[in-house]
Amino acid sequence: MSSVSSLTTPRLAAGFDSSVFEAFVSLRNEPGWISDLRRRAFDVYQQKLTEPLNPEEWKRVDLRPFQPKKFALRGETSAPAQFETLLENRAEFAGVVSHVDGHCAVSKLDAKLAAKGVLFGSLTDLVRDHRDVLEPHLMTRAVQPEADRFAAWHSAFWTGGAVLYVPRGVVVDEPLYSLIGLSTAGAADLSHTLVILEEGAQATLLEETSSANSDTPGMHVGAVELLVGPGANLRYVQLQNWNQHVWHLAHQTGIVARDASLQWTVGGIGARLAHIHQQVTLDGRGASAEVNGVTFATHRQLLSYYTQQTHKAPNTRSDLLYKDVLRDEARVVWRGMIRVDAEAQKTDGYQRNDSLLLSPDCRVDAIPGLEIEADDVRCTHGATAGRVDAEQIFYCMCRGLSRYEAMHMIVEGFFHGVYDRIAVEAVRETLSRAVERKLGIGR
Repeated sequence: MSSVSSLTTPRLAAGFDSSVFEAFVSLRNEPGWISDLRRRAFDVYQQKLTEPLNPEEWKRVDLRPFQPKKFALRGETSAPAQFETLLENRAEFAGVVSHVDGHCAVSKLDAKLAAKGVLFGSLTDLVRDHRDVLEPHLMTRAVQPEADRFAAWHSAFWTGGAVLYVPRGVVVDEPLYSLIGLSTAGAADLSHTLVILEEGAQATLLEETSSANSDTPGMHVGAVELLVGPGANLRYVQLQNWNQHVWHLAHQTGIVARDASLQWTVGGIGARLAHIHQQVTLDGRGASAEVNGVTFATHRQLLSYYTQQTHKAPNTRSDLLYKDVLRDEARVVWRGMIRVDAEAQKTDGYQRNDSLLLSPDCRVDAIPGLEIEADDVRCTHGATAGRVDAEQIFYCMCRGLSRYEAMHMIVEGFFHGVYDRIAVEAVRETLSRAVERKLGIGR
């Protein structure tokens, strides 16, 4: 195993105006092509600030309490923060990368994989020596600054993040692990995740976000790019486990080439407000994607997902299943769309969102949709919402279970449809434990 260190950056002023941007760029000591990308993105960001957000995506998400000027990019700390992670200790990893407050704290990769040409480390470090690998893909194909103000903001101010590159035909058997952490009150994190699998490659990346303590506010404006080459196979998991004082806003896009497959699992547990723009594009004949989501919202959390399954080639398949549990005064928003281009004949697209409401004051907005231009397709969608059946709880309690145990059994059974689709045992166990822990809050 080998490790690399990241550069040290002093704390910058709060906010993200032009003066902060210039100071930020001057301190990064990055290759010229990266600085040029940042400057172009910042110009787009300033323009996007004058334009309204897409009302279809954002009209159910109240951003009025969100004040970016309260958050600042932080320098590295001398004392490493301790994080209570859910995934980190549940499997053997071929590599580990962790970022705290936007700075790389750990970067390790099995030497045998490095010898095969695999790259896994901090984006800040790898852009210096691997321009030929990264430049064609970094925010050019999947997440682009022109998407909206948040994508442009991230593209101008990204602070590091994990890169996984697997060369043609290389199979990474053991999973890799990435941690994104916030440890300082008022810290802003703009970490970027970039995964590039060349033709015939295979890999599994497990990623987790976490707060060092339960009460410090923070902000994450992130991006995820998953680029799966022809015949490649990627499993990607992101478990969002911030505390309930963090704002979490992100663009996440997967592009799947001919005969390739992507299994993408999302766990939404933490954050005060989270909004994810998640898009999967089936870009080549025979491409397939399976998207799994588990969301548990409590107190006054708002967890929002805007998902798109875009079919651009014939004989492609997408299958999305989200399951949400809500309690207290929490709210979940899911707006899903399957888009089928005219040339994408023989498409098989499916999306479904099921919600279980545990209190009378929680609310879910689940809105599936289809936009189909081809005439030989099979596309279906659906959404359900309902409360826990009081008779089920009564039945369990009559057989010696406490009310909490009965509720846990019902919730666990509700989520099991998603768990059964996840191939990585450590992820299934982790999601189950996370749900059990959150169900116990306030009991």
